[in-house]
Amino acid sequence: MDFLSNHIESLIFCSPDALKVEDISACMAEMFEATVPSKDIEVALEQLVKKYEADTYPFQIFKIAGGYQFLTKPAYQASIGILLKQKSKKRLSTSALETVAIIAYKQPITKTQIEQIRGVNCDYAIMKLLEKELVEIKGKSDGVGKPVLYGTSQKFMDYFGIDDLKNLPLPKDISSDENSIGNVEE
Repeated sequence: MDFLSNHIESLIFCSPDALKVEDISACMAEMFEATVPSKDIEVALEQLVKKYEADTYPFQIFKIAGGYQFLTKPAYQASIGILLKQKSKKRLSTSALETVAIIAYKQPITKTQIEQIRGVNCDYAIMKLLEKELVEIKGKSDGVGKPVLYGTSQKFMDYFGIDDLKNLPLPKDISSDENSIGNVEE
């Protein structure tokens, strides 16, 4: 039974979402080329849940969304909060924000087109956005030289809290403070 438990534990560990019993069963059936009874999987899951309830582990297997997932225990919320706060301090530079905004509104778009809009070289900003996985290469243009086309990624959606690109604010909805320099009040 430990052999089965180890396989199930590794599946739950590597899954980014809650893993359902049916998903585990399908993986085990393909792995062992034989059907593993759901009862055996459920027994192994119960043992794993009980194992990680011990205070020696900072994480636990929780049954959520109809499946099983490793999550940290509430007692460690403060330290995780500090880590996430520190990571959030690594904000995007103004040039990166401008570049990602252009990509979001004009995608798919080439680097040359971005540079025409911004009026400056965008190599570094695009490189940083690719590293942070906020933009991705969407293909190649049919234009001369077949330049690379950039577009936003799923991580962009998560980072900015957007469900769909249709939810981006329209340029007319974005108001900027009136520039009073040079205005003469009469």
